Amino acid sequence: MQPIADFDWSAIDKKEEAKNEQIEKMTEQYEQTFNAFTEQEVIEGTIVSISDREAVVNIGFKSDGVIPASELRYNSDFKAGDKIEVYVESQEDSNGQLLLSHKKARILKSWDRVNQAYESQEIITGYVKSRTKGGLIVTVFDNIEAFLPGSQIDVKPIRDYDVFVDKTMEFKVVKINHEYKNVVVSHKALIEDEIEAQKAEIISHLEKGQVLEGTVKNITPYGVFIDLGGVDGLVHITDLSWGRVSDPKDIVELDQKINVVILDFDEAKHRIALGIKQLTPHPWDALDANIKEGDHVTGKVVVIADYGAFVEVVPGVEGLIHVSEMSWSQHLRSAQDFLKVGQDVEAVVLTLDREQRKMSLGIKQLMPDPWLSITDKYPVGSKHTATVRNFTNFGIFVELEEGVDGLIHISDLSWNKKIKHPAEFTKIGDSIEVVVLEVDAENRRLSLGHKQLEENPWDVYESLFSVGTIHEGTISTLNDKGATVALPYGVEGFAPMRHLEKEDKSKARQGETLDFKVIEFSKENKKIVVSHTRTHQENVEGAKGESEEAKKERATKKTVKKINENLEKTTLGDLSVLASLKEEIEKEAKGE
Repeated sequence: MQPIADFDWSAIDKKEEAKNEQIEKMTEQYEQTFNAFTEQEVIEGTIVSISDREAVVNIGFKSDGVIPASELRYNSDFKAGDKIEVYVESQEDSNGQLLLSHKKARILKSWDRVNQAYESQEIITGYVKSRTKGGLIVTVFDNIEAFLPGSQIDVKPIRDYDVFVDKTMEFKVVKINHEYKNVVVSHKALIEDEIEAQKAEIISHLEKGQVLEGTVKNITPYGVFIDLGGVDGLVHITDLSWGRVSDPKDIVELDQKINVVILDFDEAKHRIALGIKQLTPHPWDALDANIKEGDHVTGKVVVIADYGAFVEVVPGVEGLIHVSEMSWSQHLRSAQDFLKVGQDVEAVVLTLDREQRKMSLGIKQLMPDPWLSITDKYPVGSKHTATVRNFTNFGIFVELEEGVDGLIHISDLSWNKKIKHPAEFTKIGDSIEVVVLEVDAENRRLSLGHKQLEENPWDVYESLFSVGTIHEGTISTLNDKGATVALPYGVEGFAPMRHLEKEDKSKARQGETLDFKVIEFSKENKKIVVSHTRTHQENVEGAKGESEEAKKERATKKTVKKINENLEKTTLGDLSVLASLKEEIEKEAKGE
């Protein structure tokens, strides 16, 4: 067969193109009949069939999807034709099958509802599934497990969590952690909202001065909380009673019904200040009108401070006993030295101001003032035993009896000891013998002495250590100016540096015992100046040509040496020995 020479081959190509265009158009129209959806999206489908193994769901796609029957077991009422939400996991698996999940669709929808409930603070219902550490596990929106902390179950503490298991309750979503898919719910928040609403309603009808009945709900060290029927008020400890209250439990007890008065309230903060004592008259208004200054009253010590003690005369009426009104004594004391809390005392009313509600009391007034008869009991020159109470740089304050103090000046402690501070001589609390030197009753002052109990030994020293006499002494201290020399009978003398040169021209050393000549004596200043140098500088004349003064000097030296050998120890107060020594010196000097 011969080919047609003029055959139009392009017509065939045109027909093929037209056919392909028609197929594409028909395919496009067919695909438009399917629902538009994407993977990982939740859409609604229809159950086509359901069996024990699976459910076939039509979502309007070119093929139906399959869901495991286990995902539908939570609802046994599912049947063919029911609408159901599904999650598109994949449009085609390796077998070309459309993959759907009803479980994931439910979870995503539940999380959407949880987030919405959290944002809108919607009240939701949940099922208490089980108990866990620190709280309960609650199922919300069918399949979301949330945590209910024990502190969020109720406004009051819950000890037994098990009573809430297997119950359906209302909650608020209070926290969501999207990263860990954690949800925290609260039942307490609902109760608090109700309580706040009740409080607002109750407070809106309150008025200052209004008297209400309430129930004692809680007792604390600082006050009492009263339940007024949905709202609490506080009775501060100072508003429980007109008297002092150390423990509110002494006034009220738990669950007690009691009347209270509204003192103040804050609507914004829902705070109500209540009072109980304000329902009774102020004790000062009921105080016996016959009580006046000078009267004796009795009461109990309720508070003690350093400056005084408060005594409750009647409940709510207190008087202050200042520490200066506790004793006639003038030296400083603390109120704790005289009284203690809880002690019953009798006192004298010193001042009474009913308008200012102030009262001052005294207890020393119950005893006679010892200073009124001071000159009779403590005349000048009388001797007594006193107690050391306090030190100052200039002397010692002592107490002769309660309310009678005196001062021993530092210069009146010893005749010959140089005392820099009284603490060197005695200590606080010790007893000390004194003699009265001067009495000033008007200013309540006694001048006392201790050294005056003995005769002045310097009267004897005046004869013993007269100028020119020679005595053996030991250098106790040495400095640039000279040396302190310990002379017999505990007396100290001073040797200037130029008077410490020995016969061999060397200087005397500390601790060295030498002969010293008295070159100066002052009884008024209690001062003895001695010299070793003078003992070897002056030529001693022969016994024949010896002057009367030299004889006296030699006799004195001989006598002192003899007595030093015979006496083991002589105290400053041993005046009889000194007196005997003085007589012997005088006899020796006369040649008897």
